[in-house]
Amino acid sequence: MNSKSNAQAMETEKIPRLLAQLAIPAVVAQIINLLYNIVDRIYIGHIPGVGAAALTGVGLFTPILMLINAFAMLAGSGGAPRAAISMGKKDNKTAEKILGNCFAILMLMAAALTVIFFTFAPQLLTMFGASDKTLPYGVDYARIYILGSIFVLIVMGMNPFITTQGFAKISMMTTVIGAVINIILDPIFIFVFHLGVKGAALATVLSQAVGGAIWILRFLSGKKTILHLKKENFKLQKEIILPCLALGISTFVMLSTESILSISFTSSLSRYGGDLAVGAMTIITSVSQLATLPLQGICQGGQPIMSYNYGAGNRDRVKKAFFTQFTVCTIFTGCFWLIMLLFPKMFAGIFSNNTELITYTAWALRIYMAGIFSLGFQVACQQSFMALGQAKVSLLLACLRKLILLIPLIFILPHFIQNKVFAVFLAEPISDILAAIITTSTFFSRFNKILDRK
Repeated sequence: MNSKSNAQAMETEKIPRLLAQLAIPAVVAQIINLLYNIVDRIYIGHIPGVGAAALTGVGLFTPILMLINAFAMLAGSGGAPRAAISMGKKDNKTAEKILGNCFAILMLMAAALTVIFFTFAPQLLTMFGASDKTLPYGVDYARIYILGSIFVLIVMGMNPFITTQGFAKISMMTTVIGAVINIILDPIFIFVFHLGVKGAALATVLSQAVGGAIWILRFLSGKKTILHLKKENFKLQKEIILPCLALGISTFVMLSTESILSISFTSSLSRYGGDLAVGAMTIITSVSQLATLPLQGICQGGQPIMSYNYGAGNRDRVKKAFFTQFTVCTIFTGCFWLIMLLFPKMFAGIFSNNTELITYTAWALRIYMAGIFSLGFQVACQQSFMALGQAKVSLLLACLRKLILLIPLIFILPHFIQNKVFAVFLAEPISDILAAIITTSTFFSRFNKILDRK
């Protein structure tokens, strides 16, 4: 699809059909991207004799993984809407400068993060709750993954620029190719070459490099893309990069607080429930991504439509795009909530063959997922603020659910409820519901005002 037909589709195509064209590949890509995280854990959880301990050790790497993802999306989620708004104004030259500046900042972040996390991995994992039994597995996995973090930043930071141009299927192929490579390499490295958790990390790094980073760079440097990655745009310009980082800071906060959240959960659960509770949380983290990542995919599909038409001053199409996205998000999370309450043991059994861990995790899943139905409201509205370039309110709402509500509740509730582990898990549904009410009411009170200002 060329530049002209993409622009025409953004301006004239029926919104439900356009959202489907952009969101379905993005959702598929997010689900497949989830395989990067959960396939490793499925295989690791079934390593004979050490599966449970190895799974817990690798789970303790989650805060570092979340921070790496957060820095990638600081550039990607902030730069892509800015580029789309510029494209809506027919200013592709500025959009290309945004693309180049975001790539340059990603490379700087990759160098810094690799040095810091590789050096301090043992200390960080210990701080996150690693025991003498689980620490070696966590360090083995972490250091190999960290060495390949540059590929993760390229994939997560640059892929939104492909989607925002309307090339949703190309964006999807980034994760499809990488996931297939990962699924093939995982059992070979873990069980055939007997590399254990090191093999799982190596398989993930290679799949991100070959299936993700190389594919993206070839596309953004090729003939089919609308916005081209050019060396002359790599020189950082504060008037270009700072607005992108300002808008991306809300997604950065959302993902980086996932890191703080993971630390809060593991430290509290380690204190009240031991390695069994921490192992259950490792599984729950992966299962919860089955809800959050498709939601991100739906909003990735809606973002270009809203951003482009907001830049073009087309008020009615912005509103239609939002309400379509909002409806899809709420229906999805409602269905997911019902499935989690009915079949928690089935999902727990995917990650482990340890009967005690499966039973414990199924009990915890029902508590943790009790408020997941409300997440669709919160995510649809918060991500729409980003699509409309509303950096400040988006940042505030990104902090609300986790930083302001959830993390304090994790430490407060055990003082008032006799079953301490139950109290820790209960913090999640309470914060989900409260955040959804506040975010949704805030969005609807400001939506028309934002469009009127434009």
